[in-house]
Amino acid sequence: MLSIALPKGRLGDKVYKLFADHGYPCAAMEQDDRRLVLRDEASGVQYLLVKPSDVAIYVEHGAADVGVVGKDVLLEGGNDVYELLDLGFGACNMCVAARVGFRENFSAPLRVATKYPNIAKQYYANNSREIEIIKLNGSIELAPILGLSDVIVDIVETGATLKQNHLEVTHTILPISARLIANKASMRFQAAAIQPLLTALTTQPMEGKNS
Repeated sequence: MLSIALPKGRLGDKVYKLFADHGYPCAAMEQDDRRLVLRDEASGVQYLLVKPSDVAIYVEHGAADVGVVGKDVLLEGGNDVYELLDLGFGACNMCVAARVGFRENFSAPLRVATKYPNIAKQYYANNSREIEIIKLNGSIELAPILGLSDVIVDIVETGATLKQNHLEVTHTILPISARLIANKASMRFQAAAIQPLLTALTTQPMEGKNS
């Protein structure tokens, strides 16, 4: 049985529908079921419902054979997994943003507020810029407004929140989307189960499935 780690929430719902449409349904996933491990003997899969930031950890350590996770989580966590496929869901950008009209002082370290310190450090190291990281867990946009930081590094979808708070994107670091990942050992020992899934996800949905 193939173990698939899905992120809880809207992204997980979209990914499950994609899998079900391509021949990997699970009846319990479509019911009001509170279990976190849902099995479907007919399709030969079990779905593990986990916190989005934990998907790559479950896959890396072999608790799941494959999983779906945002590229931002992969880069920030540095998990030792195989990245198999860009699923295209949750498309957005990792960006640097600042107050409208902000002028950077290159004679001093740049104060960067972010939920993604590793991504921010790597980006500014590549640009030979000295920075001070301010790690936050929420309301990142508030940091430059209150003078806690000069800029923020965060995910930007529509940019509406930035605009409402008089912030603007100054640099785009990289595009972000949902990726199918696999455990390295599973790619050897569960290849007979993983390869058909990978092939199915790169073809048209199966007619009549999950309708």
